[in-house]
Amino acid sequence: MPVTAESQKSQRRRWLTAYAPLFIWIFIVLGLGSGIGSMKETSRIIRPLLEFLFPSASPETLTFYHGYIRKLAHLTEYAVLAFLAVRALSASTIAKLREYRFAIAVLIVLVVASLDEFHQSFEASRTSAVWDVILDAIGGSIAATLLYFLARRKNKSK
Repeated sequence: MPVTAESQKSQRRRWLTAYAPLFIWIFIVLGLGSGIGSMKETSRIIRPLLEFLFPSASPETLTFYHGYIRKLAHLTEYAVLAFLAVRALSASTIAKLREYRFAIAVLIVLVVASLDEFHQSFEASRTSAVWDVILDAIGGSIAATLLYFLARRKNKSK
């Protein structure tokens, strides 16, 4: 079957629909690794909310809660990254990418998390920690594992 301009356009549209959200999310994640995502900056939003929810909490307790919220954000943002990677790779025309999409998604999470922490090591307002890469990998692995079992379950029911 000859390749028409219309089929090429459709193929590009499918690729863009699959991969654009992944690349946009990577851009957002790496952007948050700059000073914008520092504890000082996020405290502008989180601190007033915590003070409202816990009016009698000490400043130390609020800082402690803020830290946990930030760590939970690490898990969440990299779980979303893994989800978007699996989604994109599922639409691939390359069979091996589709077959290993869950493992590749975790690899993408590890690469982005490592790049993010490396970038943060040069930011004065940020700290860089291997533990954050591990936390990011856990978030991405949880999402990829859940998606793997959901896909297996879906395939068994067919």
